[in-house]
Amino acid sequence: MAIKLRPLADRLIVEPIEREETFAGGLVLPETAKEKPQQGRVLAIGPGSRDEDGKRITMDVSEGDIVLYAKYAGTEIKVEGNKILVLKESDVLAIVEE
Repeated sequence: MAIKLRPLADRLIVEPIEREETFAGGLVLPETAKEKPQQGRVLAIGPGSRDEDGKRITMDVSEGDIVLYAKYAGTEIKVEGNKILVLKESDVLAIVEE
């Protein structure tokens, strides 16, 4: 997905990764019964926040990282029909290393 958003400060743009909710026997959960995803791919990162001296604090995440984030973190928006999240870096719990 080509993203045309540039996050500011310590914010990042994340595309949630939806899990397939199919169980043994072929039962599929409807969209309304699914849990919110807590994992996603980082599409864009901001330049980082500033410290007390005005110097940039570099971000720990990079574009393309798969991250785990808090369940109700960030602001969900739709861009070109796709759900994306705008998160603060502090909402990221971990980077998934493959």
